[in-house]
Parts: sequence; C-alpha cells; structure tokens
Amino acid sequence: MAAKKVLIVHAHQSSGSFNAAAKNAAVEVLTAQGCTVEVSDLYAMGFKATATAEDIKGEVKNADNFCYLEESKLAWEQGKLSDDITKEQSKLTEADLIIFQFPMYWFSVPAILKGWIDRVLTNGFAFSQDKRYSQGVFQDKKAMLSFTTGSLESMFSPTGINGDMNVTLWPLQNGILHYCGFQVLAPQIFWAPSAAAVEDRKSMLESWRTRLQGLLEEKPLSFVPLDCFDEAAFQLKPAVHEKHASEEFGLTVGIHLNKPLPPHSQMKAGC
Repeated sequence: MAAKKVLIVHAHQSSGSFNAAAKNAAVEVLTAQGCTVEVSDLYAMGFKATATAEDIKGEVKNADNFCYLEESKLAWEQGKLSDDITKEQSKLTEADLIIFQFPMYWFSVPAILKGWIDRVLTNGFAFSQDKRYSQGVFQDKKAMLSFTTGSLESMFSPTGINGDMNVTLWPLQNGILHYCGFQVLAPQIFWAPSAAAVEDRKSMLESWRTRLQGLLEEKPLSFVPLDCFDEAAFQLKPAVHEKHASEEFGLTVGIHLNKPLPPHSQMKAGC
C-alpha cells in the first residue's frame, strides 16, 4: 500500500504551546509509520485571514458589487487565485488525511484558521451545487479536528453551562468538513490542558500518540447521505422519515426530527 500523505493545518502562535506539542506528536508518530507529513503553520506563514479581492490576480468580474463566492470560483477556474491559496490547495489535493490543530476560540476556530477555510476551500475547488456532503469533492479523503479547550469537559456536557459539545461541533464537522465531502474522523479533544497538572498534560499527549498509531484505519463519524433528501427543497424523504419514526433518537445533531439528540454522534464513530 502506498504511503499516506498527511497535511496538518496548525493554528497556534506559540511553539511552546500544548497545541504545538500535539502537532509535533502527530508529525513524529505518523512519520514513523511511513506517512509523508506536511505542516501548514499558519501563524509562522503569516497566512492572510481575510477573504478579499486581493486573493484574485488581475481584474475581477464585478468590482462594484464584489461577491467572493462567485469571484473566487471564476478565479479558480481561470488559474487567477493568489499564490498562497493555490499552494494550500495543492497540499490539500495531495493529502489523504487533514488534521486541523488549534485552540478553540469562542466555541469555534481561531480567525486565522477560519481564514484558511474561507480562502482555501473555494467554490468549485472544494464544493459545488452538484458536489457536496456525501457526494462531495473530497469524499476519498479523511479530515479531523484536534483542539484544546479552555473549559473543563463537564462544562461542555448536556447539563453543563457551555452546552453539549456535540452541538458545538456540528457547524464545524457537518457544515465545513462533511459539506466538502470529507470522511470526518472523531475529534481529538484536549480538555482544558492549561488548567491541568503537568502529569495530566503528559497523559493527554500519550493518549494522542496511542490513537495516532491506528488513526488512518479509524471509521468516520456518521452523517445522513445526500440521497436521503429530495432534490427540490432538500427535505428528508418521507420514506426515510417514516423509517426512523419509532426510533428513540434523532438522526443527527442537526437532523434530529424533534427527538432527543443522538448521544456522542459528533464525538464517536458508530453513534
């Protein structure tokens, strides 16, 4: 079997951070397995976070009413996207697995990583009306989130003040990764390492190292396939709805059918 290629998109400004240690562990373990690992260290690269007309070489189609979604698609088709974007797109095209390593900011990703998502996952390259979700562009690739929190795990529970982490993860894992077709692996969550004892932080990293040994063979999280929805309003087909009418839980966090959310569905495969 050919060696796998891994891209780690790293979004932390400090080389001495826990996130950097988690990134370094992934590089070390995956490289030892024969993988080719490339890191996009966004802060070190000075990666531009804002999606603007500057991302397009030459004239834009409509300068008076600039629409990034349309203009970036046209630029991608014409080979006019800026060099920093096309370089990242080339890395992504070659990769079998993408790991996003970051500290959770405001229940989401840091601005610099959101900028990578906005600018690199352009219309046409990463998705289209015909290629999204289970029929998406990157359905042969795997992707996952690996991140630190500032809050304790108990705070991100169904009874915790921050709410269920499965709900927090839905926009990122369904709305970005699954939308682009990726097979989404369960996230690696490092709960509040800044508040943990040294030995506990070491234990977190060792658990990550252990998981990395079999990461490429893991099964992805479950999402509802695109063909379960009608083509007009993208509503769940009646037959699918009826099939699950007697089930205790909804299908997913977002498509819950007004039922209790399926527990751990955004955090564990097979749920």
